[in-house]
Amino acid sequence: MKHLILGTAGHIDHGKTSLVRALTGIDTDRLKEEKARGITIELGFAHLELSRDITFGIVDVPGHEKFVRAMVAGVGGMDVVMLVIAADEGIMPQTREHLDILRLLGVKSGLVALTKSDMVDKEWLELVTEETREFVAGSFLENTPIVPVSARTGAGLDVLKKKLALLADVASEKRREGHFRLPVDRVFTVAGFGTVVTGTLLSGEIAVGNELALLPTGREGRVRSIQAHGCKVDKGAAGQRLAVNLQGVDLDEVRRGDVVTPRGVFQPTRVVDARLDYLHTATRELKHRAGVRLHSATYDVQAQVILLDRDALRPGDSAYVQLRLNEPVLLISGDSYILRTASPATTVGGGVVLDPFPPRRRRRNEEAIQLLASLDGREDRCIISLIVGQSLLSGISFEDLLLRSGIPRKPAEAALAALLSSGDIVQMAREPRILLGREAFATLKKVLLDEVATYVTANPLKNGIGKEELKTRLPQRSDQRFYTPLLLALEHEGKLLPDRDIVKLTGQISRPTRSTANLGDAIILFLQERGIEAPTVKEIMERLRCDEKCVRDTMAMLTRNGDAVRVSHDLFYAGAVLSGLRDKLVSYLQDKGGITPPEYRNITGLSRKYLIPLLEYFDSEKVTIRLGDSRVLRKR
Repeated sequence: MKHLILGTAGHIDHGKTSLVRALTGIDTDRLKEEKARGITIELGFAHLELSRDITFGIVDVPGHEKFVRAMVAGVGGMDVVMLVIAADEGIMPQTREHLDILRLLGVKSGLVALTKSDMVDKEWLELVTEETREFVAGSFLENTPIVPVSARTGAGLDVLKKKLALLADVASEKRREGHFRLPVDRVFTVAGFGTVVTGTLLSGEIAVGNELALLPTGREGRVRSIQAHGCKVDKGAAGQRLAVNLQGVDLDEVRRGDVVTPRGVFQPTRVVDARLDYLHTATRELKHRAGVRLHSATYDVQAQVILLDRDALRPGDSAYVQLRLNEPVLLISGDSYILRTASPATTVGGGVVLDPFPPRRRRRNEEAIQLLASLDGREDRCIISLIVGQSLLSGISFEDLLLRSGIPRKPAEAALAALLSSGDIVQMAREPRILLGREAFATLKKVLLDEVATYVTANPLKNGIGKEELKTRLPQRSDQRFYTPLLLALEHEGKLLPDRDIVKLTGQISRPTRSTANLGDAIILFLQERGIEAPTVKEIMERLRCDEKCVRDTMAMLTRNGDAVRVSHDLFYAGAVLSGLRDKLVSYLQDKGGITPPEYRNITGLSRKYLIPLLEYFDSEKVTIRLGDSRVLRKR
């Protein structure tokens, strides 16, 4: 079945509520004050089943200028609108403002109902019809039906239903793929059940048992039960009016303007980039940093308009802007909004959200304007490429990309696959997927390459830099997980050569200078002279009158060449001496089966200073294995 939302719009006392009651038999004025004053103050709801295949959820909005906030809350989910104009009065101020709001919020389908047609004669009705046709010219209602009706006599109701059915046939349903979003327009409690919220499901599907979060507060709960048009259901789909019973949420923890979402999916924001269409009916220019009220879905928040490419916006113009909100709300790319001024209280403009999590922007930045123009154009590959590119060296996760772009998951996956294949985007991590632009990837490779070159220039006796040390030299704003794919890419390109725990420049060979070669020879002689009681680094420094860095760099070179062996951080042996100690140990173990430190001391004459480091070295070299206090030969 096709589920659509039909909304009313129009001036106060033009018969919107009476027309809904005549169509459905449901009185949408539920408040005592509404009954007493004879006007609609809050949103009213009904439903109309046009056929087995089409059901309308009806939202009846207030027409009084004081209740525009409630009116906007009802427009957010409309698929089809019924603009109501009383035949005896014609076009009135709220008729004009409501049509502006409908256009700014992206309503694309509807018709005009001329109510109270029984109260005027034929000539007057023709005059009002012509006036209405001129009024809607140039809007989305320009070529739609204008249907005279009477809620009192029933005249024209059958024609109205047929016209609505024709509109419903061609109207598009809201997206059922993706995550659910239910802006709350009403909150109440039911004895024995607890908190209930109502709203129009804007996307996805919501089911009993779903874990949920209320944004922007983040309060978490679960879906206990769901009703659609007064009937209990297990699941609600996008485009339906729903009442959702919330488990784990108290009445005072939710209000109109909150949004019911899946837990852990969406995030509220306080800054958005958007396109702003400034109405030609506005009475003055909109200045940079002007204060306004932003209305979208069911919320209303104070905002400041940052004009990105000018100092003032003239009536009738459009521009890309940044809207800075006084409190966090849930907005995603593609959401429509309107702006109203406080004095006079009137609608002045609106548009569509392009980037709900923009970076800090400098005004008059051509690159930023280019990105927003692409987002406005909605070409998936271009949008994804620009957003990833502007994430610079930080990259962006795929989930954040979906939130910022507003592109549904499947089309985004398809566009991303093409960009990955072309190399315009590189995937740097798998869980979560983190993406980096081609230029940022090249920049980070150059950073690593330069770091290795700088290091080996400063340390000519070393073949390369330690892998872990190189990893720490990535820019702080980059993710450490980028290191491995960067290193693999540089190795594939033949620029770097990972070798165990170090990274070398390709073709890099350490060549000792004459002075360092002489120092190496002197150290080897000293090691051989000391025999089994090898000197420490400090003793070598004192003997040869060298600083520690010079000694350690030379020892690293001797170790690579096989002339010396590093037993511990501070202890190096001549290769032949260490081989003799090893042979003596192996021979003893082959004869006795095991050896303790005291026994090894007895056969070598070594003190504990050398004994323990040597035994631990032979363990690390897999010659022996420790069992309690003894060592035995490791089986090969």
